[in-house]
Amino acid sequence: MPVSELFKPLTLLHGPAMRNRFMLAPLTNQQSEADGTASEFDHHWMAQIAEGGYALAQTCATTVEAGGIAFARQLGIHSDAHLPGLTKLATSLRMGNTLSAVQLHHAGHRANPLLGGIPAPASSHTLPGVKALTTREVERIRDSFIAAALRAEKAGFNGVAAHGAFGWILSEFMSPYLNDRTDRYGGSVENRARLTLEVLEGIRRACGPDFQIGWRLSIERYGLQLEELREITAHILDRETIDYLDLALWDSAQIVREGRFQGKSMLSVFTDLPRKGVRVGTAGKVMSAQRCGQLLDEGCDFVLIGRASILQRDFPLQVQANPHFDSPRMPVPAGYLREGGLSERFINHMRGWQTFVVPGSL
Repeated sequence: MPVSELFKPLTLLHGPAMRNRFMLAPLTNQQSEADGTASEFDHHWMAQIAEGGYALAQTCATTVEAGGIAFARQLGIHSDAHLPGLTKLATSLRMGNTLSAVQLHHAGHRANPLLGGIPAPASSHTLPGVKALTTREVERIRDSFIAAALRAEKAGFNGVAAHGAFGWILSEFMSPYLNDRTDRYGGSVENRARLTLEVLEGIRRACGPDFQIGWRLSIERYGLQLEELREITAHILDRETIDYLDLALWDSAQIVREGRFQGKSMLSVFTDLPRKGVRVGTAGKVMSAQRCGQLLDEGCDFVLIGRASILQRDFPLQVQANPHFDSPRMPVPAGYLREGGLSERFINHMRGWQTFVVPGSL
């Protein structure tokens, strides 16, 4: 599909339309303050994104409970004390004509005790000596997601995106490997999906009619079953519970290696589903203008830009100016990121990705 198609508007079920097909992927960056408030570095990052041509920008994973923290200097939305900083972030994006969403996150069994996190596993066998959440505790976490969405709405964000990927709590409950519960949140695939469904539907009921809801889904690792996730996704799409599905693939071109869908692209397993008014997009090594155009051909309504946005904060504008634009080859020197305006905190986080920053570069 011609790259020019990427710059056509895209309506959503609720609220304003996306002005083009570019969405900023939610990017962990560890640059907030220690208490989860938005830092000057968060504000600078979002100001850059607001000027970069994105139709919609998601924040990094943002804690819905203090005990659900996974990373040092993780952005928070679990307290009203976070509202002033969040309001400033939402305002920056709105001033840039960019729709905004807070990614709602709870680390579940992966919560980090060294940062005050309280591991919250679905099953008692996941972590030695740590008991599974009680039913009441699961309901409390569900309600914390909904309360966080209300804070995001109060702060002026257009919506939220529930983080259901990478083994965090919503993903964890989906997994038959990590969830052996016998209450209404475990057992059948319907029960294991219940927490996700109650979070999404609870946000829809609690927030205003124009509030937008996204859902980030990953398929790999943590015992997740592709056929089950496809079934759950079909149900959510059919109910039009969400405005957009964000498929978090490690590689948007990857092929299913076994099972019922062997030989098909992982992406097509989900883009082939009837989606009614829900929009579907993917992340995963989307680094060039040409790949963005190909993804529209492969059934996506929009594309999520992650690593390419760190390398080039105005990636959509670069694509608009040059339909053959390609991102710089990685790894890049730290100085390249610094000259582009990335904070030292963000650069230090990216040093943890061995293929992103040249080791030892200043």
